[in-house]
Amino acid sequence: MLTLLSLRPPPPAVANILPSAAAAQSRPPLLRAHRTAGPPPPSAAAAEFPAGSVPGSGTQMPPRRRRLVAGIDQDELLDPDALADPDSSFYEFNGVRVHHKVCAHGEDEDSGGQSSGSAVARSQVGLPIVLLHGFGASVFSWSRVMRPLARIAGAKVLAFDRPAFGLTSRTRRSGDDTKPLNPYSMAFSAMATLAFIDQLGAGKAVLVGHSAGCLVAVEAYFEAPERVAALVLVAPAIFAPRKGEKENSAGEQEGADKKESDDNNAAPNPFARIWGGFLGMCMWLAGLVLKLVMAVQDTVRALSTKVLVAFLRSSLAASLVRLIMDKFGVTGVRNAWYDPSKVTDHVIQGYTKPLRSKGWETALLEYTISMITDTSPKSRVPVSKRLSEISCPVLVVTGDTDRLVPASNAERLARAIPGATLEVIKNCGHLPQEERAEEFLSVVERFLQRAFGTPDEHVFQAAV
Repeated sequence: MLTLLSLRPPPPAVANILPSAAAAQSRPPLLRAHRTAGPPPPSAAAAEFPAGSVPGSGTQMPPRRRRLVAGIDQDELLDPDALADPDSSFYEFNGVRVHHKVCAHGEDEDSGGQSSGSAVARSQVGLPIVLLHGFGASVFSWSRVMRPLARIAGAKVLAFDRPAFGLTSRTRRSGDDTKPLNPYSMAFSAMATLAFIDQLGAGKAVLVGHSAGCLVAVEAYFEAPERVAALVLVAPAIFAPRKGEKENSAGEQEGADKKESDDNNAAPNPFARIWGGFLGMCMWLAGLVLKLVMAVQDTVRALSTKVLVAFLRSSLAASLVRLIMDKFGVTGVRNAWYDPSKVTDHVIQGYTKPLRSKGWETALLEYTISMITDTSPKSRVPVSKRLSEISCPVLVVTGDTDRLVPASNAERLARAIPGATLEVIKNCGHLPQEERAEEFLSVVERFLQRAFGTPDEHVFQAAV
């Protein structure tokens, strides 16, 4: 029975399968190799990560792209205190830690310097000097002249970083700007200047400002003129009125007075009176319309200011600031010099060091907001219209090829300030105290000698 069953033909289904297996055995070897020689299909992890970078594969991930601004890694920012130099100091004023440096007139004597010149200078002037840097700069911009100025003055020289610049602490503002003194405002810088005069233990001091720092110096003078012995304005970013503006206004006033006098002397005319009354009514209506338009303009301006401030406090604005500083920061420093090829790596590092401080871009934006939302009273006369009120000795210094603030503006400023002295340094750009330090010290020496020295004694010859 078993033998008969084993001799029976297979069922139809099995018979259909067997020929397929036999056909597979007869396929060309190339096709069989194509099915079996390939690698196993990639895993999900291998498809997600690049080759050789799968976690646990024994190889490291490729390095993450760094965010650089002027060559400074923005993912490794530090607190200002961690970036301070050995000779740095911090002074807290109105809740802000202000970074500053002080050079005393006797420091070089301790190291074997020129003691005889320093001793003479000390006996003649004895007035401390406060240095005020410009926009985008810091204490570093005075590094070449601080010690020589201390010898020249025979007293301490102090330079500090204004809020938003250098290593002064960054204070983040919010939408509620009701604090009594905005640290990024011009008023804060002026008051901090006077506070540093007090810290130096002096009744008054010589204020030396550069570029936008000149405006701080003049504001401090108008705040307390008895505290300022003299002003030295270097490449001043104070735009003086052009020649003829005052004369034109005086001529207009004289013409108005003459017209009023002629009207009073004219014979009375009833038609003229009626016509004058009609014109007066038209002028009144025009004035009313103008006031309404101005009110609408003020409302629109206030709304646009709020929108702009909101944008400047956004992350997009911070990204734009980083982009601008990365593209134009170093270029701006080079263009400030008469000969950009002489700008060394040391200078570039000095200007880019504050970019390593946390919150530097936010501080610059807050500084911009403070200029836009200046809350000074409208009745306050602008500095440019009060220049004739300055009565202390004033020196105006400029480079003949200043590309940022033209020398012609410095000339107008010197003419607008009574008794001011103008010094133009040849082959010099926007930074005389850096690019032409010896010439800068020489003109300051002559100015202080004329203002405070004795004509019979050459007080400062050995100091420079």
